[in-house]
Amino acid sequence: MSFFRKFFKNVIHDRHPDEDTITVKGKPKPRFYGTVAPYPHFSASSDAASLEKAIETKGVDEDVIIAVLVKRSNEQRQQIKEVYEASTGEPLVDALKSSLRSHLEDTVLALLMTPAQFDAHQLRQATKGLGTDEEVLVEILASRSNQEIQEIKRVFKEEYEEELEDLMKSETSGDFTLALMAMLKATKDEDSEVDLNLAKRDAHALFEAGESVKGTDVSLFIDILTSRSSPQLCKTFQMYGSVSDVSLPKALDMELRGDIEDCLIDIVKCAWSKPAFFAEKLHLAMKGHGTCEDTLIRVLVSRSEKDLKKVMEEYKTMYGRSLQEDILDDTKGHYEKILLELCGPH
Repeated sequence: MSFFRKFFKNVIHDRHPDEDTITVKGKPKPRFYGTVAPYPHFSASSDAASLEKAIETKGVDEDVIIAVLVKRSNEQRQQIKEVYEASTGEPLVDALKSSLRSHLEDTVLALLMTPAQFDAHQLRQATKGLGTDEEVLVEILASRSNQEIQEIKRVFKEEYEEELEDLMKSETSGDFTLALMAMLKATKDEDSEVDLNLAKRDAHALFEAGESVKGTDVSLFIDILTSRSSPQLCKTFQMYGSVSDVSLPKALDMELRGDIEDCLIDIVKCAWSKPAFFAEKLHLAMKGHGTCEDTLIRVLVSRSEKDLKKVMEEYKTMYGRSLQEDILDDTKGHYEKILLELCGPH
């Protein structure tokens, strides 16, 4: 099976958009597919006291730290941080930095940031030093909502005293920069309704701009792929099959090279199935020799209150093994334990 067919085979084309919603008091509400939910018997002062005791214990009680932080929502963790500093005079982050080590420390510190702070931090890390981690830039910007991107930009400016757009322009070039700028506008259509006529027009336009001419009109690809909603793009991808002998991802693979090819293919994957997109990220992070700890932490933390249950379902379907099995094979100690806890009850 080809690389593209293996990725796209799991998505049901005629999935009903209402599958991911439930009705509460007569109004549609998104279903919850996260693995970390607000703790029902929450007490910020009690949790802060437990953490203080765990940190001050000789040798540090990592089990308590993990148990408290993983079983609280991000909003609850922010309250714990406030209470901890008020009662001890020391920021919780500083206390944990001096108590923990290595990947466990990285995971705990990630859990203590707000989602926007964590994304901003990841974007900053991806552009620090020699070279840029283009995959991380695309992963974050392609998978976040307009509102989330606006919040990331606000937090980035606040934390690093620089506009995120300016950083991207200084660290990237060419068509890849244009694609990042388009995503950073945060003006993507987020309507779940699908316009069939628009899908047909877009499919023809993409074919005309790529396969049917010498050279590729990359700007048109960027414009369509970064401005349409995910359901709209899925219909366009289906329509593309009626005007071309190959799938749109395959066409991108044939027509483009380098960063912009990887970027647009990731945008397509994300629109087609966000859970499958992240399942593949996790699989690649643990495939072969060595493990990309940054990817494991980034994906598990960022999806834990969104759709990690769906990501794990896709993982099992795509690779025939559970995510937890591969985490057990690739990690160890308290770091392994916190990742498994993020995956929810098992």
